[in-house]
Amino acid sequence: MNAPLHALTSLLQRSERALDAVIQPIVFLGMAALIGVITLQIVSRALFTAVGWTEEVARFLLVWITFLGASLAFQRGRHIAVTFVVDALPARLAQLARIAAVLVALGFLVALVVIGYRYMQAQSFQRSASLRLSMTYVYAVIPLSAAIMAWYALVDVVELALKGPGAAGTGSESAEEPPA
Repeated sequence: MNAPLHALTSLLQRSERALDAVIQPIVFLGMAALIGVITLQIVSRALFTAVGWTEEVARFLLVWITFLGASLAFQRGRHIAVTFVVDALPARLAQLARIAAVLVALGFLVALVVIGYRYMQAQSFQRSASLRLSMTYVYAVIPLSAAIMAWYALVDVVELALKGPGAAGTGSESAEEPPA
């Protein structure tokens, strides 16, 4: 690979690592907060009067953790994939099939960004029951995580196209252990 293409892929990989470095602690803190809130809910119900907002906070944290965790899984190629057909193809056809699959995923994710944003806007008048939080903040994770995954897919398409046949891509082939 020549120097400009190597610089491009290096820049794209650094952007993926930077996003990962931001998302991973957020998911970790969300999990810690979820554990804390659920513990508070259990203790308050068992020993005192139930704290009303804990169920709502736990639900919202779970939604955010799920979507952001899905973007981390996407970046690592950890989503379920059936690759035996692609793996059986010759290298060039396998590369084209991987590019096509990532482009389909990219199209879906771009549509999800648009639809998620519209849904977030449509629900902006709604407030949560106990916290009176605008539901915009709850639904914002949908277009946000879809945009992050779309960026990861775009990076994967560029890497697949530039590296040539046999290059690792989004699927499980980049995340799997080499055969023994």
